[in-house]
Amino acid sequence: MHRFANPTQFMRIANAIYPWAAGLSAILFLVGLPVALVTSPPDYQQGETVRIFYIHVSSAWMMMVVYSAMAGGSAAFLIWRHPMANLVAKASAPMGASFAALTLLTGMLWGQPMWGTFWVWDARLTSTLILFFLYLGYLALGDAFEDSERGDKAAAILALVGSVNLPIIHFSVEWWNTLHQPSIIKMTGFTVDGSILLPLFLMLGAFTSYYVAVLVLRLRSELLAAKIRNARMSQVAVNQAAQPAE
Repeated sequence: MHRFANPTQFMRIANAIYPWAAGLSAILFLVGLPVALVTSPPDYQQGETVRIFYIHVSSAWMMMVVYSAMAGGSAAFLIWRHPMANLVAKASAPMGASFAALTLLTGMLWGQPMWGTFWVWDARLTSTLILFFLYLGYLALGDAFEDSERGDKAAAILALVGSVNLPIIHFSVEWWNTLHQPSIIKMTGFTVDGSILLPLFLMLGAFTSYYVAVLVLRLRSELLAAKIRNARMSQVAVNQAAQPAE
């Protein structure tokens, strides 16, 4: 794992993955969106509003996946001082916050016709809102210190502590009485009709490959920004060394 701490080696693999992830994401979105939002059958109870399900579940899946990646990267950074793991966590955070916001928004739009209200302090909804705030807290902590290393450590600790919320989100519909629908996957199999699975898997694949593709782009941007900062710091050091002593 330590050889991937070298940005050149890490990005060689990431750059090879990028065109495949970007192409797969484009294809799945082009196929999945019409299937999910137009041609898939309406639900016998929820009617056409069930189409929100495909976006809502996909964004909820991704907010969990992204935070898991952040927690894993933060652990590797704190334990092994792995710089690329920290960079993956930092590059993932804005996307994770966006997925969490989309989950909350689509959940509210779906909940209003189903429950008669946009929001209830339901266990699943509340724990998802907490996850959204954890994303925002991670982003804020990273920029809260003049010393970037201290900011990275504080954000990494928050990411690890906040990871205890992930199983709470997942099992909340089983641990507490809730208005939220139960999990669509159980030990006995899927709890939804087979006609729902094709558009759902298409959208899950589209969202996941989109995250991978954008992550590579954000890693490129982060590494370029780091090179520019180092070059400026080196230039400042050279200029200070060149000044005559008073």
